[in-house]
Amino acid sequence: MKRTPISRRTMLRGIGTAAIGLPLLEEMLASPVAAAPSADIPVRAFNLFFGLGIPAPLQKEGFEGVLEPLQPFADKLLLLQNVDQVRCDEKGINAHYDGAIGSFTAEPPDGEARAGGPSIDQVIRKTHYPSGLPAGMVPTLVGGTFFRRSRIGRYVHSYNNDGTVAATMQEKPRDIFDRVFGAITVADGKDDFRRKRLRRSVLDTIVNDYKFYTGANSPLGSASKARVADHLDRIREYEQRAFAIQTRDANAPQSPSASKLPHGGPADPGGMGIDITLKELTQEWRLMADLYALAIQMDRARFGSLTFLAAGERIRLTGEYEYGGKRIWTFNDAKQLKSTGDLGCSHEWWHKFSENRKNLALRAHAHMKMREVAYFLGRISGPDSVEANGKTILENSLFTISTESGDGRHSDSRRELKGVFHAVTGANGRFKTGQTIDAKAEGLDLYNTMLAAMGCTDRLGPEDRDAQPVDAIRA
Repeated sequence: MKRTPISRRTMLRGIGTAAIGLPLLEEMLASPVAAAPSADIPVRAFNLFFGLGIPAPLQKEGFEGVLEPLQPFADKLLLLQNVDQVRCDEKGINAHYDGAIGSFTAEPPDGEARAGGPSIDQVIRKTHYPSGLPAGMVPTLVGGTFFRRSRIGRYVHSYNNDGTVAATMQEKPRDIFDRVFGAITVADGKDDFRRKRLRRSVLDTIVNDYKFYTGANSPLGSASKARVADHLDRIREYEQRAFAIQTRDANAPQSPSASKLPHGGPADPGGMGIDITLKELTQEWRLMADLYALAIQMDRARFGSLTFLAAGERIRLTGEYEYGGKRIWTFNDAKQLKSTGDLGCSHEWWHKFSENRKNLALRAHAHMKMREVAYFLGRISGPDSVEANGKTILENSLFTISTESGDGRHSDSRRELKGVFHAVTGANGRFKTGQTIDAKAEGLDLYNTMLAAMGCTDRLGPEDRDAQPVDAIRA
């Protein structure tokens, strides 16, 4: 049967700016039997941040310790030990802020709201797309679940060349949904725009395109038609979750409820922390992770950052924590710390860390963070993330995973900013995976080695500094 090829960038377009990318279909491949060459895979780079860090001694336990949830991705990750971010230290500040803003930049902050330079994802974006990304894409997607808000660098982890944030932070599922898929333009300005938006789905705006691609004149085969239908069903599911829509019938969704988590000022009342359950925390994070992963799968986003809990996060977590069918811990921070306010928050476990103690509460929190990081990694490494070369998005893209410190104790900045956890993916064969490397290197040299491997000529840091490439990471 003759097959009509269609573009990998084919979009379903609706009213206003609503645009929905198609999943990878067999009609998008140059040959029905041969995988596309690596050059056909888009260059992508994302920074994945989690708050509070993993003390360097715990990193040495590998997958036997708090890194256990990452084990299913062991062959797709390169774990790096002894990464030194001490150059990011700012006198009078601590790693909750300067270590966080140094993540992915390897430079100290430049004031309250700027980094000391660009983040690695933006250097790569500028190199490979100097004239901008293809039409219909989000230039940079920044999102995540966080509460500590005192400085932008605690939660935003993507920066332009001048150190300004690369994109507005999307901290609610409904906001990231609209950022990815676009807004619906309503011509009649008399009625409230928001009410009209709530009565309509973005999928309602692409009905004609959908009918074409699933109809008799479609260039798609039966398998691809079914995949398009499944793809749109998943988008509708995420939209309903993001907007809390409970559909009575096809044309009458109920008004959505607001995000169940606090945002803005209520998320960080005077820096004293908030009470939150494990279920509340992970339920919204996982929807954010689902939406972010979907944006990448649909080729709506190729660069940006995703945050799970801010640097120096102050939450008083409660709830039973299970992993792999077994109970790991019962979170009850304030009671276990025998304190209230900020001193009853989970970040205190990091300040209390000691190599001579069991650190059970800290271990449970760090293990939980890795479980949620692993949840996102799972969303971009399944069958629906396989690309033209037979590899998954996780394998083809550069995902850099890092945090703010290697030790939570503020008494020694060198100890606090040495041994900062890093993991990277293979970036379509550019970096080694499936092993742990003792980098013994500054973050600046690590990042510049990564940039060189990604084909970038621009470098981070002072121009007159002697570079020390970390060639051991390159495949």
